[in-house]
Amino acid sequence: MAGRIHAIHIAPERGAPMERVDRSMAVAGRGLEGDRYYRAEGTFDAREGSDLTLIERETLAAVERKYDIELEPGVHRRNVTTTGVPLNHLVGSRFRVGDAICEGTELCEPCSYLKCHIDEAGIREALVHHGGLRARILEGAPITENDRIEHSTRKPQDDCDK
Repeated sequence: MAGRIHAIHIAPERGAPMERVDRSMAVAGRGLEGDRYYRAEGTFDAREGSDLTLIERETLAAVERKYDIELEPGVHRRNVTTTGVPLNHLVGSRFRVGDAICEGTELCEPCSYLKCHIDEAGIREALVHHGGLRARILEGAPITENDRIEHSTRKPQDDCDK
C-alpha cells in the first residue's frame, strides 16, 4: 500500500486560515514547522498524537459528489492531503511520509470546530469516519508534495536501543 502527498497545509496560529506550502519539516513530537501545533498552540494541542493530521483527496471528491459540498484546499484543517492511501487502515500502524516515520493514533472525526470553518449543512455527516487521521511523528524529516506515503516496518531508533 503506497500513496502520495497531494498537498501540505499549515496554519501559523489557532484559527488562522490554512496556507499551502510545497514542503515542510516534520519534527518528532512537535509537528510541522510553521504550524500552530508545532508551537503547541492548536485547538487540540492537549490531545496526544496530534503532531500531524492527514485526509484523503478521494474523500474530499466523494463529499463533493455525494453531498454537493465542495471543500476548498485547506479548509478541512488537516496538514496533509493524500492520494492513493486508505488512512483509516493506518490507525495503530507505523508509516512513512517521505522520510518521516509516523504512527497513526486515531481517526480525525469531524467536530464542532470544523463546522465553524465549513458552514455547510451536512458536513459532519459527510466526514464521519472519513475526516482523516491523527498521527504522531516518531522520526522527523522534510516532507514535500508528491512524497510517497507507505506502511513502515522500521522501528524508530529509540525502540532499537531498548
